[in-house]
Amino acid sequence: MATEQEVMYAIMNGINFGGAKKKKEGDSDKVKTKARMKSYHTGTHKSGAAKHKAELQERRKRRIAAKKRK
Repeated sequence: MATEQEVMYAIMNGINFGGAKKKKEGDSDKVKTKARMKSYHTGTHKSGAAKHKAELQERRKRRIAAKKRK
């Protein structure tokens, strides 16, 4: 059972169930998320789904541009 002092500390400051995040060694040379997402959106990372999605996005851009020209 917790002491009265511990209970008061938990009430006043809250309870933290998560531990401190540890630094990972060697992650600094990895490609950041933004760069990876750009390759996915443009379809350049050789995934069939990414190429298809990029093609659909390009078609949508062309449709919007064509409507603006009218």
